[in-house]
Amino acid sequence: MNLHEYQGKEILSSFGVRVQRGIVAPNANEAVLAAKQLTAETGTKWYVIKAQIHAGGRGKGGGVKLAKNLGEVEEIAGKIIGMHLVTPQTSKEGKKVHQVLVAEDVYYPGPSETSEFYMSVLLNRAIGRNMIMYSTEGGMDIEAVAEHTPHLIFTEEIDPSVGLMPFQARRIAFNLGLEGNAFKEMTKFVTALYTAYVESDASLFEINPVLKTSDDKIMAVDAKVTIDDNALYRHRNYEDLRDLREENPIEIEAKAVGLNYVDLDGNVGCMVNGAGLAMATMDLIKQAGGEPANFLDVGGTADAARVEAAFKIILKDPNVKAILINIFGGIVRCDRVAQGVIDAYKNMGTINVPIIVRLQGTNADIAKKLIDDSGLNVLSATEFQEAADKVQQVLS
Repeated sequence: MNLHEYQGKEILSSFGVRVQRGIVAPNANEAVLAAKQLTAETGTKWYVIKAQIHAGGRGKGGGVKLAKNLGEVEEIAGKIIGMHLVTPQTSKEGKKVHQVLVAEDVYYPGPSETSEFYMSVLLNRAIGRNMIMYSTEGGMDIEAVAEHTPHLIFTEEIDPSVGLMPFQARRIAFNLGLEGNAFKEMTKFVTALYTAYVESDASLFEINPVLKTSDDKIMAVDAKVTIDDNALYRHRNYEDLRDLREENPIEIEAKAVGLNYVDLDGNVGCMVNGAGLAMATMDLIKQAGGEPANFLDVGGTADAARVEAAFKIILKDPNVKAILINIFGGIVRCDRVAQGVIDAYKNMGTINVPIIVRLQGTNADIAKKLIDDSGLNVLSATEFQEAADKVQQVLS
């Protein structure tokens, strides 16, 4: 589950991580009130207006602006709210902005220079350990840093049996070139950040930039946070943070009927039971010259109602030119799946795209005969390669 910046900062702050303070506002008038409140609480005279969408690179698309007075706050917030913000991490249509974060100015003058760093906490799946990735090149795309100056990216792997050790936090501060009070502040920041990551069951905390202020404070100026959906039962209060306006409506509909669905950009719809088989099916479609339009796992059951719901979800995508159903009959018999496909097809009436059904496992021969004798626009297959050939055939 992705969170907005202001929500991520609330979680960080609850674990003792210093953050750039801000107030979220749904319209320009509320933005002005938020700015006045910030001035009263922090003394800030300038304000940063940030579009709140689930995507990075907002500044490049015009979604982050500096306001030097209340009039500019109202003007900038009015322009950002309602716009379709296009960033390197959105589609070409962009995402509609429903709210902005009015944040304090933290780049104030002081006895030393400000510095920006990059820092993220995530799981390194290759070694099965959490990892802190950090760099002196804050404010830049970490992908660009990795490509052009990889020596400026550091990593710290965390032993799960002992957690983040104090010497590791100090090494991070040292590698970032800090000293004195800023060094001490960074070790506290890193320790609190890692605690927040573990205790909130996050799958990603990305802070870009982490700021060393002119008076040597360390704070999170941005926050990209992803919470592990499978752990939400332990954090009931996080459920309320989900913003369905930011999520794919087809994926929301699929989840409501118990289907594991991820929308993709291809032309061949997939209906499969089991995540591993689904991934192999997507490879099969690529091999056949097509592009998978989705990942869809119907799970261990594939009765008529479930198959019909899956059909309806897949066919909402206008780019789908064919549907490949690939079911292994282990938990469920193939003949029952075949009958479910036939019943669902008849219930829906005309389906204007060809369907290839590959059933393998218990009663696969009976299932093939049911499909072949149905009189419907459905092609049956029993082998992987046979299914690939038929996908290629209907696309050509």
